Amino acid sequence: MQNTPEKVLVLGSSALKIGEAGEFDYSGSQAIKALKGANVQSILVNPNIATIQTSEHLADKVYFLPVTAEFVEKIIAKERPDGIFLAFGGQTALNCGLALAESGVFDKYGVRVLGSPLAAIRDAEDRGRFVERLNEIDVKTPRSAAVHSVEEALQMAEKIGYPIMVRIAFALGGLGSGLCVSADELQARAENALSHTNQILVEEYLKGWKEIEYEVVRDRHDNCITICNMENFDPLGIHTGESIVVAPSQTLNNHEYHMLRELAIKVVRHIGIIGECNIQYALDPKTGDYRVIEVNPRLSRSSALASKATGYPLAFVAAKLALGYGLTDLKNSITQSTMACFEPALDYIVVKIPRWDLKKFRRVSTRIGSGMKSVGEVMAIGRSFEEALQKALRMLDIGVCGLTGNTQLQFNDLKNELQNPTDERVFAIAQAFKAGIGLDEIHELTKIDGWFLYKLKNILRIEALLKRYADGICPKPPILEAKKAGFSDHQIAQALNSDEDSVRDLRQNYGIHPCVKQIDTLAAEFPARTNYLYLTYNGDSDDIDFRNENSVIVLGSGVYRIGSSVEFDWCCVNAAMTLRELGYQTVLIITIRRP
Repeated sequence: MQNTPEKVLVLGSSALKIGEAGEFDYSGSQAIKALKGANVQSILVNPNIATIQTSEHLADKVYFLPVTAEFVEKIIAKERPDGIFLAFGGQTALNCGLALAESGVFDKYGVRVLGSPLAAIRDAEDRGRFVERLNEIDVKTPRSAAVHSVEEALQMAEKIGYPIMVRIAFALGGLGSGLCVSADELQARAENALSHTNQILVEEYLKGWKEIEYEVVRDRHDNCITICNMENFDPLGIHTGESIVVAPSQTLNNHEYHMLRELAIKVVRHIGIIGECNIQYALDPKTGDYRVIEVNPRLSRSSALASKATGYPLAFVAAKLALGYGLTDLKNSITQSTMACFEPALDYIVVKIPRWDLKKFRRVSTRIGSGMKSVGEVMAIGRSFEEALQKALRMLDIGVCGLTGNTQLQFNDLKNELQNPTDERVFAIAQAFKAGIGLDEIHELTKIDGWFLYKLKNILRIEALLKRYADGICPKPPILEAKKAGFSDHQIAQALNSDEDSVRDLRQNYGIHPCVKQIDTLAAEFPARTNYLYLTYNGDSDDIDFRNENSVIVLGSGVYRIGSSVEFDWCCVNAAMTLRELGYQTVLIITIRRP
């Protein structure tokens, strides 16, 4: 192992904002835990008082100051750290680190950037350099050009041909990016984008292509593995943070999955990432052709999702790798029985859905696209897509009980709603099916893969089956099928024209109960134990015995929203830690809705 630093400065995520929220409190906290485990002193810069990472039990010192080059330089001059973490505080920390490097601060004070070298970070963040580096290894990227003025942008758009996509270098959450179909639109967007940065990318628009993402880990010995692959429900053009995301991917064939995996490892090795990163692809559903959209040389919101979805401690491992450890040196700190070089295997499906609070603002557009607007997200786990999707929809706490029965949602023009997505498009698809619009037409309007649309249609089929028994007693098979597809008792009661208590009594009389399953990272192929649990009706036995008289349940705050955010995460974590110190076993329920 390389020389371990004695004191490391950790750049936190700064103020919470759209695109940088609790996921970076998670990654920064895990980085500090990794430093403590390696007996390395940690200095944290983060002005947000509501976070876990700024609690007194983690970092050795905490500076409640802005994560900017000006303030961080003063901290470096005072503390004299010999190492710095740039990858655990989102885009804010990464940009701050690049600014410090360019101004010569790291050289002046002898601070070593730990993890991915600065050259790798610049290659991934600078849009022009990124394309050049991938061209060196014959990896395809969209036809594009990095430009620095509105005039250059207009010239390149004429060469590429409209419509085109605009992306910003060194940006957060798709800031300023978007689709342009004319020169007037491009001029307005470019002017706005160049007020935030000095470089934008003008690239071809790959309409209708799938968006796929792989989370990749690499150590300094060139050991490289993929931890998780994810697939957007929505096609390219809608930011990952704005889309329903499914892990693992469901519509890729074996060739596509392994082709993209091999490309991910090839790209990450060539750029020289050390630690964790994610790579995003566009994939043509008709031909299997691909384009690499971007590589994030840092932890991200997707990384936090992948970590929870697989039971693989991505941020913790990334911090250890940044200190010089190899993947073969580390155990998975969650399972305690597998090495960090194991690629997780999933025998369940995870669905992430964003939450928007757009109705709290006047005159705001509900359209969603390549720039993030969502303020939070939920992750649901099940043994079928239908089950996980409906659980996630209830967790959003927006007044719906699943995909069905949402009569309060009305759409005047369904086809326009499908073609121009808003935060309620998944419900518009359900209404479109009920209105007699066929699956093929919905696919043409939305470009959503037919597999997902079929699954939504299957949920509506089960609802229609239940409605056949609205005037009598529903037999066991339809209720069991509905529970396996994620229907709540309340949802079933709506379909049966009954009430929730009666349905629950009927279900229990039929002996239909959920099972407790665990995320074990190995698809039950080898013995493993984690503390990540979920409930499912697609099973007949519990993975663990969770009954304990000396246990206390802590109810979490649910999905992030305006007014309820990371501060309640802080409350729950501290409550659980205190209970553990008092000798109690703790059970944390992150999001609770009708079962």
